[in-house]
Amino acid sequence: MNRLEVVRAGLMVSVQARPRTGYLAAGVSPSGPMDESAFRIAQALVGNEDGAAALEFAQFGGSYRVSAPCMVAVTGGAAQVTINGRAMPLWESHALRPGETLEIGPMRGAVWGYLAFSGGIAVPELLGSRATHVRNAMGGFEGRVLAEGDMLPLGESALAPPRRLTEIFHYPQGPIRIVAGPQDDRFDARAWAQLLTEPFSVSSRRDRMASLLDGPLLRAVGGHDIISDATPAGSIQVPGSGIATVLTAERQTTGGYPKIATVISADLPRLAQMPAGKPFHFVRIGQDEAEDRLLAERERVEAAIRSIATPV
Repeated sequence: MNRLEVVRAGLMVSVQARPRTGYLAAGVSPSGPMDESAFRIAQALVGNEDGAAALEFAQFGGSYRVSAPCMVAVTGGAAQVTINGRAMPLWESHALRPGETLEIGPMRGAVWGYLAFSGGIAVPELLGSRATHVRNAMGGFEGRVLAEGDMLPLGESALAPPRRLTEIFHYPQGPIRIVAGPQDDRFDARAWAQLLTEPFSVSSRRDRMASLLDGPLLRAVGGHDIISDATPAGSIQVPGSGIATVLTAERQTTGGYPKIATVISADLPRLAQMPAGKPFHFVRIGQDEAEDRLLAERERVEAAIRSIATPV
């Protein structure tokens, strides 16, 4: 069996796969990749199926070796990727052979990066997914982030011609779109004006559970305590501190703070990838438009995957 050796672990490196759905009632949030678009493209570049697992890292990738030849691909932002010192472009697949070391430097212009191996990371499925839920210490590789010296099983694969996107995949620009609620009625016109007119930025206080935002403090005139209810991905939760907090992949399944709005699914990966301190604005849209934007974003990713080809 091919083995993956972690020579030097990057930051928050974990095994991720498709989200673990259907267990919210049991207190298990879906987990899965923070940026599903970049994750899926990495998998497609090395020829993996949807259920395969890859590595996710934050800001810095680390160093890796394999015991048998395979194809690898790195996606996310921009970073220096080398194999035995030879520079390798991101958003392309490359051959990695035994004895060679793959190194991924600091990520620029984004936060979350993805490293896929042909054949996938062969950890067992748990509740229908190979994804790591770090906060619950379940799934993935021993339910934890990776450390130097870890050895992970890889699925069987063979070397293949390199593949790349024929069109550059980029993240859209512009404001982050939100829909109101579910507790928008607890916030008055002043709070809404702050949310929609003043700049915010993602703070350095972020992880796979949530991102705290720097910006105006929002006051819930209806009170900051509610009967606990469900917390959808992208919920902008506002505790008594007034600090807007966007809930993400490993969010708690219920919460007792009001949620003024929800980041639409099409824009949540873009917010997750936003470097700390970069200012942005929110814009409010309706539910129908949010659904249309999600369908359009899914088609955009599918088109990128269909564009993958072997260079002539």
